[in-house]
Amino acid sequence: MKILGIQVLRGPNIWSVNRKKLIQMRLDLEELEQRPTNTIDGFRERIEKLIPSLQSHRCSKAAPGGFLLRVEEGTWMGHVIEHIALEIQTLAGMDTGFGRTRQTKTDGIYNVVFSYLEEKAGVYAAESAVRIAEALIDNKEYDLEHDIQRMRELRESERLGPSTGSIVDEAIARDIPWIRLNKSSLVQLGYGKNQVRFRATMTERTSSIAVDIAGNKDETKRLLSDAAIPVAKGVTASTLEDVYDAIKRVGFPLVFKPLDGNHGKGATINVKNEEEAIAAFHYAKEYSRRIIVESFITGHDFRVLVIDHKMVAAALRVPAHVKGDGKFTIQQLIDKENEDPRRGYGHENVLTEITVDRDTLDLLEKKEYTLETVAPKGEIVYLKSTANLSTGGTSIDVTDQVHPQNVFNCERISRIVGLDICGIDIMAKNLTEPLTENGGVVLEVNAAPGFRMHLAPSEGLPRNVAAPVIDMLYPPGKSARIPIIAVTGTNGKTTTTRLIAHIVKNNGSRVGFTTSDGIYVQNTLLMKGDTTGPFSAEFILKDPTVEVAVLETARGGILRAGLGFNKCDIGVVTNIQEDHLGISDINTLDDLTRVKAVIIGAVKRSGWGVLNADNAYCLKIAASADCNIAYFSMDEKNPVIKEHCKKGGIAAIYENGYVTIKKGDWKIRVEKATHIPLTFNASVDFMIQNVLAATLTTFLWGYKTEDIRTSLETFIPSAAHTPGRMNIFKFKDFKVLVDFAHNPDGFNGIKDYLQTVEATEHVGVISGTGDRRDEDIIETARIAAKMFDRVVICQEKYLRGRKQQELIDLLLVGLKEIKPNMPIEINNDGEDCMKNLISTAKSGSFITILSDTINDAIHKATYYLDKELDKK
Repeated sequence: MKILGIQVLRGPNIWSVNRKKLIQMRLDLEELEQRPTNTIDGFRERIEKLIPSLQSHRCSKAAPGGFLLRVEEGTWMGHVIEHIALEIQTLAGMDTGFGRTRQTKTDGIYNVVFSYLEEKAGVYAAESAVRIAEALIDNKEYDLEHDIQRMRELRESERLGPSTGSIVDEAIARDIPWIRLNKSSLVQLGYGKNQVRFRATMTERTSSIAVDIAGNKDETKRLLSDAAIPVAKGVTASTLEDVYDAIKRVGFPLVFKPLDGNHGKGATINVKNEEEAIAAFHYAKEYSRRIIVESFITGHDFRVLVIDHKMVAAALRVPAHVKGDGKFTIQQLIDKENEDPRRGYGHENVLTEITVDRDTLDLLEKKEYTLETVAPKGEIVYLKSTANLSTGGTSIDVTDQVHPQNVFNCERISRIVGLDICGIDIMAKNLTEPLTENGGVVLEVNAAPGFRMHLAPSEGLPRNVAAPVIDMLYPPGKSARIPIIAVTGTNGKTTTTRLIAHIVKNNGSRVGFTTSDGIYVQNTLLMKGDTTGPFSAEFILKDPTVEVAVLETARGGILRAGLGFNKCDIGVVTNIQEDHLGISDINTLDDLTRVKAVIIGAVKRSGWGVLNADNAYCLKIAASADCNIAYFSMDEKNPVIKEHCKKGGIAAIYENGYVTIKKGDWKIRVEKATHIPLTFNASVDFMIQNVLAATLTTFLWGYKTEDIRTSLETFIPSAAHTPGRMNIFKFKDFKVLVDFAHNPDGFNGIKDYLQTVEATEHVGVISGTGDRRDEDIIETARIAAKMFDRVVICQEKYLRGRKQQELIDLLLVGLKEIKPNMPIEINNDGEDCMKNLISTAKSGSFITILSDTINDAIHKATYYLDKELDKK
């Protein structure tokens, strides 16, 4: 077997609009195409022995054991690999369940698709599943545990922490979109101008001064003490002399902890003599230059969580420990404790595995114990000096037991320090009595406190502490989204996108839009290039200045990684024509329709799908759409339009020379096509179609027809507004048209326009695109032969894996088939080609440069036009 490629799909895709996180592996079974599982001796027994949990897979039999029965009856290896990839992720703590395996049009090559939780672990699972299958086929031993542990490590290195993850999960539950902004815990909730950001449990509302105060434990204690909050007596130390002074002033027992520490790192408790104090000081110095030395207060360790100045949870924290039984050593008891199914690697389970470190050994040494000591029955042996869950501690929810006075003071503390989310560490006998009565003290205040102990306590009620965070960031009435209009189709995507954006901008909203020539916010080009994929969409959605997003969404991006957004308000499909066929398993127009339909599948139910009623494949999309549908058509008598409007539907039509909105029996004429510059005096049908699509889209969004009309009248086809789309340069004696038509349908559109243009000679500059089918390249040449008197082939670029001469030969086939004696020139130097065209142009001639064959043709035409003007 051979892995031909692995793609990570991160958004709505051709396999599933709802399951956004999928791995798609292109797999060549090679000789195994002829060897289903029932022809491989012992395969069923070996796979069940290596991965017995596959017994739970139901498969098409819809019952446990269904998959293994399929293996016994005979199934192909791609299907087996899909199930292995899913199961080993589950064994590594990432339970997923969606999978599909489909054969391509190429014999022996399959697309194996399965869901993942963490991207790198998902890719590893794909590769591992192939290795496992090969070992099973060859009857070789395989170290499955190694792969599972490696996936656990990848999961922990990549996944969001439990606190960050809980906030994201709560956002998802409320239909709030999110974007991870780095590899750690910086997250954006919402889109565009309605976004908010947070990192772990610090939000964009968190005061930097408050974080600074909380990070300085000495400063925190002083502020709290001044506010009559009970705190532990203590001082700071930077040198050993300071330590000796602290011993005199505070007295044993003591606690040493770094001034800038967190998660209990560098802390030592219950220090009883000078020797222990010196060791504790040096240990804390590994984490901070200044050390807090304070009284060791006996009692229980509590954490109170305050969000938006309201107490939401409280927990009793218990350090990692074992209970002696008089039989087993402390190490054996630790190993036994780690077998608890609630404990796991990193944050995979409610509890974390207990590890032995310096802190553990120091605590045992103080009791004159070692790991080999057998503790007396019933004795609690503490293994950590702090109760952090990340070091194996446990938590018990006590939220409902906190005395009202303690609640009051904790909420005061959040305001005194100034934190919107804060964790308050308290040492006390209990929280059921006021701290002022039971001698309890506040030890410290934490910015970015962990939520795990409250989300999943070992005992007591779990508390959804992420909910008040979202309540704070998105109070009632505040939206997390911005309007998203997504545009796809074979031809006309870019112009339609630009026209919609122009209308939106003219109606007072700051618009961000992506096109095949760049990313724009308002009138500013921010990134040049073909920016029609998911990363470009995300670029716009991450921009905090954008109020409306209009996103050109091409086939390639959908196939490569899915959509860059989870849902949109309006999806537009301009048309579906023959283009890009034979690429990425898209071989027919039905295949291409399935790709374009992803956009309509992503439209929210209350949103609108805008479809071309003159295109049979757009109508297929409409039949399965789960949103409102509106149509546009060049023919008001189109049966689909008549039936749709009869039922009260909305459409945009071209009737009696007008761009018109039809709603039920009513017609609202928006503007005469001859008054819309983009239509070239109503002579270019495909431009009228683009105008219909944009007019209908913006009308559905709620713009008034008079405002749409004004925008249509001010959108001028030019290199500025529509680069590469019907750009006409008027020289003194001739004209030059530059258009990015690159498929038969696009060429036919230009041909129809040129039939309205009078010229002494029509000259065409064409090229082939290497990743198109031979028949598509030949067909464009046939059409070129019909519309031009002479042709120049300039195959300067777009080879895409082919040889230059191969493309030229295909073009020659099409040209000579229609006009055997047509004058044909071949000049593959774009600079020289353009220079010759301009210098030899006949008076009254019309030169058409198609497919952007000449590099930067627009800039070159502008250059020569400026030179001509300079001569005047």
